[in-house]
Amino acid sequence: MDRKEFDEIRPYERGEMKQAFEELINDRQFSLLLKGFVPWLPKAVRNGLLRLAFIGVKTPLDFQLRFMKPVVWHFVRKYTDGLSFEDSNINSHLNERYTFVSNHRDIVLDSAFLDVSLNKKGYPTTVEIGIGDNLLIYPWIKRLVRMNKAFTVRRGLTAHEMMRSSQLMSSYIHYAVTQKKENIWIAQREGRAKDSDDRTQESVLKMLAMGGDLKELNIVPLTISYEFDPCDYLKAQEFQQKRDNPNFKKSKQDDLDNMKTGIFGYKGRVHYQCGTPINEWIDELRDLPKNEFFKAVAQRMDLEIHRHYSLYPCNYIALDLLENAGVSSTGSPENTSLASHYTPSDVTRFEEYLSAQLAKIKIPNKDESFLRERMLTMYANPLRNFLKAKE
Repeated sequence: MDRKEFDEIRPYERGEMKQAFEELINDRQFSLLLKGFVPWLPKAVRNGLLRLAFIGVKTPLDFQLRFMKPVVWHFVRKYTDGLSFEDSNINSHLNERYTFVSNHRDIVLDSAFLDVSLNKKGYPTTVEIGIGDNLLIYPWIKRLVRMNKAFTVRRGLTAHEMMRSSQLMSSYIHYAVTQKKENIWIAQREGRAKDSDDRTQESVLKMLAMGGDLKELNIVPLTISYEFDPCDYLKAQEFQQKRDNPNFKKSKQDDLDNMKTGIFGYKGRVHYQCGTPINEWIDELRDLPKNEFFKAVAQRMDLEIHRHYSLYPCNYIALDLLENAGVSSTGSPENTSLASHYTPSDVTRFEEYLSAQLAKIKIPNKDESFLRERMLTMYANPLRNFLKAKE
């Protein structure tokens, strides 16, 4: 495929960054956004300081290290109780490039937390990411993500358009890994699993295979574990809205609200863990018929992702509340199968957290018991899948 065909979806390249930066800081909406952060600084001063900070930035990686890295570590310090990264399955090959395929917790931060984790561990570069064009609703957002190593995933296409788009994206991912020597991050499915029952879509693997052999992508199943999901109440709300109105569709503003809540909401502890690269076992499945092959690869990747969850007291409490005898009204474990994994104070903390999140939901005919069950299910499902994977 002609490299020029990638121009419609690829991130900015060396030589394009300065113009993109100038267009970004001169964008009226972006200027208003910056003004909200530093309202006391005149526009000319703000732009002058940004231009000063931009000196020496030639590539998207430079931009990430100069601008995004300090911002992301600020988010880690302010909105989490710590970010950890376990890479023992891949760190003997620091100079190799990888395609990380992970469960999906946050629209923005899944890849951003991975970037700073790779950088901290000494990997030579970060990841390029696929981001849906449904989120690129303003020109400044599109410029900013392209400066930040994002390539565009087109949404809402006809079947014919989808086939061409998938072929183009797959060819680009293979080109990025093998020729540009970039890492890639991509979610295991389109959109987040609203109930945290994380499953790899075979269609994602089929897309990745359109551009060449899966082995040259060096795919690593990656598990992302959040202690608390700041968007849990928004997901529960959407479950009720779809239950009450099967034709309900989120608006673009809803997508932006999810992005904002995910970034600025409290997450507790966050852990990333790399599974075994699929190149170490994929040849065992090569003799399977094509459709069975992709199904088997997806199931094996799910096993890797599920068995590497970091589990927290809230996961065990949620599963006990849903499936076992629950906890007593005093907050102490009562005839529960998982009680050794949490304390009465853990129960009190989680119940207070749930109540506070549920109180944020403002919709007509609010169904408290349904919403609570949906939120408990989000926290119970990673543990359910972990226990099955351990079997």
